[in-house]
Amino acid sequence: MTAGQSLADGAAGIALLHLETGNWPAAHAELERAVAGGVSIAAGASLYYGAPALAVVLAASDQPGLLRAKATAATGTAIVTRRRLKAAHRRIDQRQRQRPQYAEYDLIRGLTGLGVALRRMGDRDLLRDVLTYLVRLTDPIDGLPGWWCPHGPKRDQPVPGGHGNHGVAHGITGPLALLALTLIDGIIVDGHAGAISRICRWLDTWERQTSAGSWWPEIVTLDDLDQGEPRQPGPLRPSWCYGTPGIARAQQLAARALGDSSRQHRAETAFTACIADPTQLSRLTDRGLCHGTAGLLTAARRIAADALTPIPIGPLAHLHQQTIAAANEPSGFLTGLAGADLAAVGTTTSWDACLLLC
Repeated sequence: MTAGQSLADGAAGIALLHLETGNWPAAHAELERAVAGGVSIAAGASLYYGAPALAVVLAASDQPGLLRAKATAATGTAIVTRRRLKAAHRRIDQRQRQRPQYAEYDLIRGLTGLGVALRRMGDRDLLRDVLTYLVRLTDPIDGLPGWWCPHGPKRDQPVPGGHGNHGVAHGITGPLALLALTLIDGIIVDGHAGAISRICRWLDTWERQTSAGSWWPEIVTLDDLDQGEPRQPGPLRPSWCYGTPGIARAQQLAARALGDSSRQHRAETAFTACIADPTQLSRLTDRGLCHGTAGLLTAARRIAADALTPIPIGPLAHLHQQTIAAANEPSGFLTGLAGADLAAVGTTTSWDACLLLC
């Protein structure tokens, strides 16, 4: 794999920063580096690698000189998406109802991420095909959710009976956010609202309360189902990728899509309690988007902008500014300097669509 094509930690993600800040010469240099080895439509192509990643980055610019590159990336994204959809529907259609790996459907490597790229590109027809698949994904299989994975949250570390994943990056709240955003957009397929409701009911089952407010476990296992309680004792790091900020934003979007003000209030209250808890905030030790202060701040801006009642987020901007960069901090988007700098810039555009925050 050519590292430059990576939105997560390669030149593509750094180019996104420069496009957003108007540094066209630097952006052009990074784009040249990103495509130096070609544009991948291979099996690993996804929102964060190859043609779909470049499609999302190029959507941030209206430079006339990028029109040909945009067309190439769009064509590649469509090829990748159709191939992945065919495989996913084939799996669902099998009589044994084989369970999906989360890479089939998640934001980082799966069809939810490809749906994000299509939404940014404006390909509504193929996006509807992705949404139709996501609706099918929510159908139960033998008493478990259709998104239940046969492996563990780390695929090289098996969990008996698999797991249900709640993170925006790799779990069901990614599809929830995309389904909600497209319903708000008016891009609707059969069963759309019902799929959102099914996911929300599942999340309601696993919502837990502490003195610091509501939280959701990062994952649940068969043992958790048998016990009726998650083994996770309480809220962990308040990160975008797995924590309350990402899960709350997905539920806020779902509530807006369904016109459910009660759910929206609960999601916003959970987030407000999370950012008021010094114990949770103290677990953030880096500046990155994925699991650091940049991701929390970016999610906070989107949640606050849509909130029913004001949510003060100034302290989070201060927290991000005061968090010291690691000596070996990488330069990339998801866990490095580019993402941290984008969070400091703000969300006046839709660069954070690739985080499914807007």
